[in-house]
Amino acid sequence: MSFIDKIKERAKQDVKTIVLPETNDRRTLIAAAKIIQEGTAKLIMVGKEEKIMDGAKWLEVDLSQVKVVDPENTEKLDEYVNLLYETRKEKGMTPEKARELLLSDYLMFGVMMVKAKDADGMVAGACHATADVLRPSLQILKTAPGVKLVSGFFILDVPDCEYGADGTFLFADCGLNQDPTAEELADIADSSAKSFTTLVGQKPIIAMLSHSSKGSAKHPLVDKVVEATRIAHEKYPHLTLDGELQPDAALVPAIAHSKAPGSEVDGKANVLIFPNLDCGNISYKLVQRLGKAEAYGPMLQGISRPVNDLSRGCSAEDIVGVVALTAVQAQLV
Repeated sequence: MSFIDKIKERAKQDVKTIVLPETNDRRTLIAAAKIIQEGTAKLIMVGKEEKIMDGAKWLEVDLSQVKVVDPENTEKLDEYVNLLYETRKEKGMTPEKARELLLSDYLMFGVMMVKAKDADGMVAGACHATADVLRPSLQILKTAPGVKLVSGFFILDVPDCEYGADGTFLFADCGLNQDPTAEELADIADSSAKSFTTLVGQKPIIAMLSHSSKGSAKHPLVDKVVEATRIAHEKYPHLTLDGELQPDAALVPAIAHSKAPGSEVDGKANVLIFPNLDCGNISYKLVQRLGKAEAYGPMLQGISRPVNDLSRGCSAEDIVGVVALTAVQAQLV
């Protein structure tokens, strides 16, 4: 059974309600029909019911079991307006502005449904930038208790792969933080370890990646990863973690024994922490396209309730997978 099939089975055990606000996107409509068919989540779609159902008819998919909420007609609008106003009034929000936002911005409306606990999570990003998804999520839902930094990760499931957790890896940060500091990298490693445990169910073995292994190169970028590793060992001593490591030293035991003898990662890494967003984003796309991996994300970690992003290059099947992952996250909130 593949990684995502296992996630779908877990999602079915305690079905959660996920809101999909991008109802003008054909991939979202196709994905919604499959999600309902598979039973991995209950769905709320934001928009005009007639338009959504016309789209479903044109695509020849069945959305009859989907709940559609039109912001202009829902009886909950006044409640959401007041909740948004109370949440953001110290930042200059007015009731009038709150109403305008909720009627014009489906992403904001979806986040408010999660805030009000009318939905357990939200998935968006097929036709919006990550910043557009993240902004209302952080403004309304805030970070989870004890979390300083929200970060983005991908789960990659690589076919016929002997490395990682039977070919499954977590890559971070691949979608959010452009150039994290050493302390932020350490925090990303801790959040990623928790996400890996939650979603993959195996022990996280974390590699702090660099173009250098154990002093083989000198550069400020190497120094940042060395310092991040030191901070992570100090703040999170329970983690199995090492750096700085090149990817081959992180993944291949024979090379690890040569380049990083005595490393606790020992060439068995399944969680890869990249020094900046360029490295992370480029790497996940290369693995996805050249390694024919299934890539799910960018998932967001550190928000108080589950909201997850999608790549704008995602397929309908990617949306199906991310909804299942979001539902599993919601089971643990």
